[in-house]
Amino acid sequence: MKSENPEAVNYYVGIDVGTASVRAALVDQSGTVVAYADQPIQIWAPHPDHYEQSSDDIWAACCAVTKKVIQGINISQIRGLGFDATCSLVVLDSHFRPLTVNTEGECNRNIIMWMDHRAADQVTRINGTNHNVLRFVGGAMSVEMQPPKLLWLKENLREFCWEKAGHFFDLPDFLSWKTTGATARSLCTLVCKWTYSSEKGWDDSFWKQIGLEDLMANNYTKIGNEVLTPGAPVGNGLTAEAARDLGLSKGIAVAASLIDAHAGGIGMIGANVNGYNLPCENQPITSRIAVICGTSSCHMGISKIPVFVPGVWGPYYSAMVPGLWLNEGGQSATGKLIDHVVQGHTAFPELQTKSAASAQSIYTYLNGHLDLIKKSLPVGFLTVDLHVWPDFHGNRSPLADLTLKGMVVGLTLSQGLDDLALIYLATIQAIALGTRHIVETMKGAGHSVNTLFICGGLSKNPLFVQMHADITGMPVVLAQEVESVVVGAAILGACASKDFASLQDAMEKMGRVGRIVLPNHKDKSEKDGEKKRRRKEGKGEDEDDNNKKQNWRTRKTQAGGTKREDDKVVLLSSEPAGKVLLVLPPTSHSEYHKHEKALLEW
Repeated sequence: MKSENPEAVNYYVGIDVGTASVRAALVDQSGTVVAYADQPIQIWAPHPDHYEQSSDDIWAACCAVTKKVIQGINISQIRGLGFDATCSLVVLDSHFRPLTVNTEGECNRNIIMWMDHRAADQVTRINGTNHNVLRFVGGAMSVEMQPPKLLWLKENLREFCWEKAGHFFDLPDFLSWKTTGATARSLCTLVCKWTYSSEKGWDDSFWKQIGLEDLMANNYTKIGNEVLTPGAPVGNGLTAEAARDLGLSKGIAVAASLIDAHAGGIGMIGANVNGYNLPCENQPITSRIAVICGTSSCHMGISKIPVFVPGVWGPYYSAMVPGLWLNEGGQSATGKLIDHVVQGHTAFPELQTKSAASAQSIYTYLNGHLDLIKKSLPVGFLTVDLHVWPDFHGNRSPLADLTLKGMVVGLTLSQGLDDLALIYLATIQAIALGTRHIVETMKGAGHSVNTLFICGGLSKNPLFVQMHADITGMPVVLAQEVESVVVGAAILGACASKDFASLQDAMEKMGRVGRIVLPNHKDKSEKDGEKKRRRKEGKGEDEDDNNKKQNWRTRKTQAGGTKREDDKVVLLSSEPAGKVLLVLPPTSHSEYHKHEKALLEW
């Protein structure tokens, strides 16, 4: 809603470039979204694990959505512009023209997307160096980061790309260059995806060891030698050309950008929670963890001192909130996985027909259908015999293994809508269990968190949110503005405009709490009551848990035990003895039992 006195209001434009669309919002000084628009962008997938985009296409979409959100507004009241984007790799020549990143020679397709896994061999070799910089990415670099992609380009497109390249940008930095003409990079992108150190800068020995020493030329000019903290003003503000393209005023402040997940964290993690009776109330901001859920999910935990978490990226200093260290966990496919499972099911056409007839989205319809078939049971118990291992696109955190594959256990011959609803639920539960695994790993390493702050597209799904509350056992805070990521981008613009004392000041005043979702403890209370009764009868809690595990094994698999084989956990049958029933991915016995216990609870 607009203020009754619009002349007294300052506005900020936030632009969020996601995986499949560009979103823009006009946000006022109190954090209210006044106008919102989005537009799809193209994705090319010419080969398995190859995903590409066009910087020209993305810029055109940025201009289109910005012009929509500022309609009817006095543009002199727009004080700042902020960007966030996926951590995709943009390649330009020395004249800032697009360069091909594909064997087809299509220069228009000049972006290797974040989810592109073509550089699997290169990242394996990089991790084999055991270089010290890998300590700051959880011990193993992800194929989604930029060094393996750069190495792939050098080894596979030397003539048509590598030797002609003048500039390699992270997509958020490309957008700040496009609007200001300044090649300064954001500390967020360089620290999180390029191995830059906020304290020491680039490490020459790393680039030499992996065979990319040519990037060191001219003081690393191709990948960035001027670095700004997120929210700092870039260059001299908006150029005349960019102002014409966007419909804004020349010279307005443009902020150093953020990766999209980090913008989601900025958009909500600093909100004032006083009066909501949350465990993080009157606690430092480090008691909160932001989960940004869209095509993939990111888990952002902050700390006053560096915390090294195995399999979790970071610690990164000032990469999201100035003055604090950041650890970033993540799941490579969440929204994409749910779409994949639902749309690939035999009953999907029936779901489309019935949801359209009821004027509902397919996921709203599925949530309602689950309520119909649950009868007297809590909805979570519908999948007691159906479980999903969600690593269909590898595991980003905390196992950090891109070779892992997905798995479904407990399938039947059913192919109807009930079956589709159940596997949809089991997939959401698996994603929530993955979040729990990440959070427990971070807490085990030294983080102290007690409240989830969730935003992104999946936060609009009440079942997804409730399962995260139930499975993690923590309350979930949703932002008042649904589009927290683009609000985060606008907060960057507000910070760059100098209308707020600091980024933290803008975060607190523009980020606002919306709905609170509490864990459903009813089922846990019933379970605890049964344990108390058993203890009175002389059975201890450990014995009860052991009996449950044995009953689960007997009922579901007739299992005869487990063994370690090539660092895998192998589940064996009792009848016939020793038959291999299930091979779990490489992990420790403790991690296996942790997942088994989580499954048992459901």
